[in-house]
Amino acid sequence: MTSLRIQVNGQSVDTDVAPTTLLVDLLRGPLGLTGTHQGCDTAQCGACTVLLDGQAVKSCSLLALQAQGRAVTTVEGLARGDTLHPLQEAFIACHGLQCGFCTPGMMMSACGLLRQVPQPSDTQIADALEGNLCRCTGYVNIVAAVQQAAQTLAATGEKA
Repeated sequence: MTSLRIQVNGQSVDTDVAPTTLLVDLLRGPLGLTGTHQGCDTAQCGACTVLLDGQAVKSCSLLALQAQGRAVTTVEGLARGDTLHPLQEAFIACHGLQCGFCTPGMMMSACGLLRQVPQPSDTQIADALEGNLCRCTGYVNIVAAVQQAAQTLAATGEKA
């Protein structure tokens, strides 16, 4: 076992992990953050996407120890208490989810994009979501949700 210290959703986490522990397994297992979904185990579906120091990454392809000393944000970390993040509100309002399995990864990829490009084009959104698979929606409403969230963030001056 190896000692690991990371920030997860703004909270310091000190734990011991096996050198082979994947970040997704740490999040879903000992930390109980089950919003990060484990879909394909091959980094193809994007359901496990989280932010690592603000960048969207697939947590099934990272060892937990690779996050040593870094900040991880999961979908649970988007909301502020009982107040949903504008992305979460927009996904609901625009019907950007159906079964919901891909939704956390989609939101985290979109959040990573909005942190870099606050007013993205539809093409930029599609490119950012390229590694996230949805078998239900056809992506049209997901793109609309990201655009709505971008507009809300711009109107409020809030950062993604």
